[in-house]
Amino acid sequence: MTGTAEWKVSRLMKMRRICGYGAALAVTPYLLIKIAWTFGLFLPTEQMGDASWRAINAATAVIAAVGILLAMAFCRPWGERLPAWLVALPVWMGTGLLVPLLLLAPVLGPAAMNRDMEAGAADFWAYEQIFVMVSLIGVGICLPLALAGYAKARWPEALGGSTESGKLQGHTRQLQIPLARIAAAGCILLGVIKVFWAAGGTLGIDPGLLDGRDVWWQLLTLSTGVWSLAGAWGLLVLTSRRGSRRFLPPMAAAWISSGMLFSYNLFSAIHPDAPSYPEYPLARVLATEAGIVLGVMMLLIILLVLHDRRHARLE
Repeated sequence: MTGTAEWKVSRLMKMRRICGYGAALAVTPYLLIKIAWTFGLFLPTEQMGDASWRAINAATAVIAAVGILLAMAFCRPWGERLPAWLVALPVWMGTGLLVPLLLLAPVLGPAAMNRDMEAGAADFWAYEQIFVMVSLIGVGICLPLALAGYAKARWPEALGGSTESGKLQGHTRQLQIPLARIAAAGCILLGVIKVFWAAGGTLGIDPGLLDGRDVWWQLLTLSTGVWSLAGAWGLLVLTSRRGSRRFLPPMAAAWISSGMLFSYNLFSAIHPDAPSYPEYPLARVLATEAGIVLGVMMLLIILLVLHDRRHARLE
């Protein structure tokens, strides 16, 4: 048994190391491109030379650098000594951004390049986009795997076991259940609306902007709707402890969904020069703000669940 346990630990460390270094290498081209754009080099359009766009590129360059540091932390011993919040917060946002994008990349990448070329982007923009997509796909695959190995070693209660473990009375369960029901109801409502729009529904859509429902918009809208519904399921299973015996599937669904709702909607809210969207302004603002609030609520519920599971392991 000891030999088997040691072999599993060794294999876990090997996976963490390979995927951590792989993620760091994958995100490097993205970081270099963002740095170049920040300083006004190789810009695909004149519009991206504006101060607002340079600020966005600088911010995403910092995010890419943080991603490299996280990848190294996941595969090096010093990473396990970092404060939990310093690791969990960027990982939450990063997985929320990258995992849904990874699933959409085969279609979303070419659609983005075609849209930008039609808008007058320079020819070399296509090559830059390829580098960006390769980086995002690489880090989207490697970083979650490195994270899984890291979390398994540092926070085993976050990945393993069944939904039944940690059934302690008097902790946060009485708070989890009503919060989860409220958040799940909001996620279901948001998810139904987004899927309805992606399927061609026009309620809440400006009739004069129906042509704005391109492949890019439809895929992102559908993705938001599906992840909202998946997150609602995950929350209800985590708090009711019914619907799945294994803890990992609902935990992953709720974690990715909450990060996705928060990150994507926050970026949409602060984007200074977003393209024209077909929704009525009020409908778009309400959906965007709801996504941000729901993402934060879901994260708080997840933390409460993990808090109880950790105490159950210690007692």
